[in-house]
Amino acid sequence: MKLQFKIIPLIIVMLATSSGAFGLSEAFKNNIYNPGQLKPKDSMLKVKIGEKSPDFTLPALSGKAISLKQFKGKKHVVISFVPAAWTPVCSDQWPGYNIVQDIFEQNDATLIGITVDNIPTLHAWTNQMGDLWFNVLSDFWPHGGVSDQFGVLRTDGVSERALFVIDKEGTIRYAHVSDINKRPNLQDLIKVLEKLSNQ
Repeated sequence: MKLQFKIIPLIIVMLATSSGAFGLSEAFKNNIYNPGQLKPKDSMLKVKIGEKSPDFTLPALSGKAISLKQFKGKKHVVISFVPAAWTPVCSDQWPGYNIVQDIFEQNDATLIGITVDNIPTLHAWTNQMGDLWFNVLSDFWPHGGVSDQFGVLRTDGVSERALFVIDKEGTIRYAHVSDINKRPNLQDLIKVLEKLSNQ
């Protein structure tokens, strides 16, 4: 157990400093579209820490509909909104969560990934990316409806790069909109999860 906790800081450093897409194939990398430097933020949050999270139900890659309420009383939920499939930072961010799956499990949390892309696009993208352990949901129709509920829908129709932590009672405990051009700081998220699990 002690060894595991020594490894975690190393993983965080690796994720923070890595510029590659976690060993993804050259064929996959060649299919990535680079939108260039974007306006860092382009939305206004509609939710606040300490408030109840909006509930939602969205289609998942698994073929099921996933609702936030199904985790109530069972798991803390981390929601990772990313702007678009087949883009550089998004294609690097989500595979990175595979490396820290144990941290989510140790802190009784699950992860939900959401984009405004449709299911066929997400299927092709994540298939090239490799197996992801978490649910990937499509906020395609009504377009960006859930992103808009949280206040992270940008004026160009994609979502911000944002992270929310919702506790087992459905209360928002962490909300962070990152610079869309950069991968969010994983260490901050881990601190929030550890604090929740120790309460």
